[in-house]
Amino acid sequence: MGRRPSNASLDRWPYGPKTTGSPRRPAAQDDRQVSVANIKSQIKRNRQNEKRRLRNRTVRSEVSTRAKAALTAVSNEDETADETLRHAIKRIDKAAAKGVIHKNTAARRKSRLVREIDRLRADNADA
Repeated sequence: MGRRPSNASLDRWPYGPKTTGSPRRPAAQDDRQVSVANIKSQIKRNRQNEKRRLRNRTVRSEVSTRAKAALTAVSNEDETADETLRHAIKRIDKAAAKGVIHKNTAARRKSRLVREIDRLRADNADA
């Protein structure tokens, strides 16, 4: 049995700074490290993937924002609720067409969104 390292030895960790994140998901995702690839095509591929990741993140964020806006509009009994729902579904379809999310994921999200909105409308009608 080896001895457990003391806190002083953690300061001298030979593999760079220790993070609080898990090995699969780093602590800070936005502070990506510079590529360690030394092959030109892989360096280019890493650059392309980073650009795509940032672009996809904005699309995914807008999808969820539109869905939340639709839910809020329905729960507040806003007269533009149908319009916001239409925009949310349009964004989900657009994300699927661009390949940001899978077409089955898009169908599932639309289905869940419409079911939730129908439930909210039924609750508003009862109240």
